Amino acid sequence: MKRRSFLTSAGVGLAASTVVAAPAIAQSQPEIKWRMASSYPKSLDTIFGGAELVARRVAAATDNKFQIRTFAAGEIVPALQVLDAVQNGTIECGQSAAYFYIGKDPTFCFDTAMPFGLNTRQHISWMMHGGGLELMRELFREHNIHNIPAGNTTAQMGGWFRKEIKTVEDLSGLKMRVGGLAGQIMGKLGLVPQQIGGGDIYPALERGTIDAAEFVGPYDDEKLGFHKVAKYYYSPGWWEGSAQIPLMINITAWEQLPDSYKTILEQACWEANTWMIAKYDAVNAAALKRLVAGGAQLRAFPRDVMMACEKIANELYDELSAKNPRFKKVYEAWKPFRDEERLWFRVAENSFDSYVYSQSAQRR
Repeated sequence: MKRRSFLTSAGVGLAASTVVAAPAIAQSQPEIKWRMASSYPKSLDTIFGGAELVARRVAAATDNKFQIRTFAAGEIVPALQVLDAVQNGTIECGQSAAYFYIGKDPTFCFDTAMPFGLNTRQHISWMMHGGGLELMRELFREHNIHNIPAGNTTAQMGGWFRKEIKTVEDLSGLKMRVGGLAGQIMGKLGLVPQQIGGGDIYPALERGTIDAAEFVGPYDDEKLGFHKVAKYYYSPGWWEGSAQIPLMINITAWEQLPDSYKTILEQACWEANTWMIAKYDAVNAAALKRLVAGGAQLRAFPRDVMMACEKIANELYDELSAKNPRFKKVYEAWKPFRDEERLWFRVAENSFDSYVYSQSAQRR
């Protein structure tokens, strides 16, 4: 009887110590509050939604000890100055496309997208298993930033044009909002590239300040209303077979985080990466149907335009490699990976896709 009483008492004591220990562990973690600036408006619930998802997951996993407050483009800093604000410590972190900052270093394009480069799955593979993440972290660290992949728009559309593009010559003189290296490539064909934040594209198209614009794809483009001011909708966005959106973190802020918070933040970013890809795949088809039903004229870039741009792209990569050691280092690692991926995808993925898509088209 005494033995039973002792065990009962011991059990109560153990349970009590467990209850007490949990708050003690929680209290050992610091309360941290960060601000995250995005390059995107709140109306884009998939891209900006990725930033919000990261913040929610981090708060939930730390019992609200680690809180990240998200701000849309222009609320703290302009859309295209997020990297600078993170770099100088104005904010702890930011959500932005790295290729917005090619004026600092064209190597940033490898993080987001390279014209005629990798598709979404290939890009993730390069980042996780092809050495891409390590190479990009070397680059970002030079700018006082730690980067984590935190989203991907998947393959993008080729944009909205006021007039049809039937030949290479039709690009000459056009003023187009286009990001990354694509502007430099088409600039060699006479196009005049413009770097404009997402929320400022519509008024520029409406006023005629620009003649064409690319952004993401049907779901976001519909929200931004581009179809109301330019009716020709082109594909593919050969400059973005994949478009990764990283979380950029001030290196000092990152290094001050407890290891557990670092792990939680990394996992939240990778969840946002998967979530964004899945969301775009789920919503783009219906949005494209609505746009076409509303009068958008769907077009494909002529083959001679594609071939001319690809030729210039490869020449540009050689030029940049000759004068930028960082670009050369990454390009020489990225290019063979791309070529190997294309071999594998031709054998399995592309043959499967080509068959089922052609069959689907015949049944309609």
